[in-house]
Amino acid sequence: MNRCAGPLSRRQFLKLGASALGGLGLGNLPLLRAQAKAAGRSVPDTSVIFIWLPGGPPHLEMYDMKPEAPAEYRGDFRPIQTNVPGIDVCEHMPLHARCADKYAVIRSIAHNFADHGGGHKRFLTGRDPLEPAGFVNDYPMVGSMVAKVRQDIRVGVPNYIAGVDGGRQGIDTFSFGSAYLGPATHPFNVVGDPSRRDFKVQNLAMTTEAVVRARERVGLLEAVDRMDRAADTSGNMTAMDDFRSRGLDLLTTDVAQKAFDLNREPARVRERFGNHVWGQRALLARRLVEAGASFVTMVMENPYQNGIEMPRDGCYNWDSHSVNCHIFNDTRRRLPYYDCAITALIEDLYARGLDKKVMLIVTGEFGRTPRIEYANGTQTGVRQPGRDHWPSSMSLLVSGAGMRMGQIIGSTTAKGEYPKDRPMSPNDLWATMFKHLGIDHDNTFFLDHRGRPMPLLPHGEPIRELLV
Repeated sequence: MNRCAGPLSRRQFLKLGASALGGLGLGNLPLLRAQAKAAGRSVPDTSVIFIWLPGGPPHLEMYDMKPEAPAEYRGDFRPIQTNVPGIDVCEHMPLHARCADKYAVIRSIAHNFADHGGGHKRFLTGRDPLEPAGFVNDYPMVGSMVAKVRQDIRVGVPNYIAGVDGGRQGIDTFSFGSAYLGPATHPFNVVGDPSRRDFKVQNLAMTTEAVVRARERVGLLEAVDRMDRAADTSGNMTAMDDFRSRGLDLLTTDVAQKAFDLNREPARVRERFGNHVWGQRALLARRLVEAGASFVTMVMENPYQNGIEMPRDGCYNWDSHSVNCHIFNDTRRRLPYYDCAITALIEDLYARGLDKKVMLIVTGEFGRTPRIEYANGTQTGVRQPGRDHWPSSMSLLVSGAGMRMGQIIGSTTAKGEYPKDRPMSPNDLWATMFKHLGIDHDNTFFLDHRGRPMPLLPHGEPIRELLV
């Protein structure tokens, strides 16, 4: 049974209160930046690309293969060697094999929430959700935390961006909600398949006359809002101010138009990433962090788009139950698209000298059951193999950030069921990310709906094996 973490202890509350009195709250972020500048320090020019694989990718079919396990565990695929001795990956990811020196695989992160909603919320917020199901966040998604801390950064592109399929842009679809941080920290959504010829990002350009009218309208709206601002307790007016300001930034400069324009990339680069939704989404992520965005999420859910037909025994996302798909047939088809997109992104970041600026994180909400289960497929009507939800073990990939690459961190038991060496939680991943971004997660806090100070993470330490 999953237990709510509950309110802060008295000791934690007093510690955070002392931090607030010491000027470490977000309200004093400009002051902290000024103090850092005066002391000769600067906020690092760093970014994160977060590739989200909703549904739960199968760790035993990708990064934690168990060829010596019984057949009912190991599955149909075999491992292949990489360019780093001791690191093996699935035979259907040959491009991973040639660049293993540029990424690290973590095999021992786990949590306790087996429902998709609970798994999304637990992984993405760093906290046990109040409800083990459903996708509405009780606590902010880490992307919203970054957006809040870096809210003063304006570079001409949105600071927090999410690329999603059409119809999947709802803030609660993947538990991307901001909870008590409010809608001003929601991502700028890039909706649709960027590999399509007719793809375009909406609302990035206006005529000069339209811009003048927009500025006049914004000025009028802000004048009206000022009359009621004293009564605003929801934060909605502040959010509206931010939306308007960000919107004008996008409309009145060409920085965003250029960053979102994939046609500016050489054909050979686009081909290396792959002319499919996952490949072009990965390329767009690189362009956006290169332009200055702090946190870019790209959802790689359904590869079967833009002429790529979904097989009858395939699955929309990574949720490879036997009733949903034939796990080995579906994974055999989707891994080449994944292999192409992820390795192109890794190699491109290094080739362009972005491997210290950008931290790449690739993960889903949990792994899959080590033991294969069978059932009649909903679409096929025939008995087929699959794996269920399994938060007790999973694998994820990280790259860049000036970290130590070419290693496997942690291990699982002989059948891939539980962490064996170096057990960790998602919070350790996020602590590592915050460190890369120059954010003190121990002493930065937000006020929740009740006015209580909430640290970015209730626990978690940077993963020491990654740190240089």
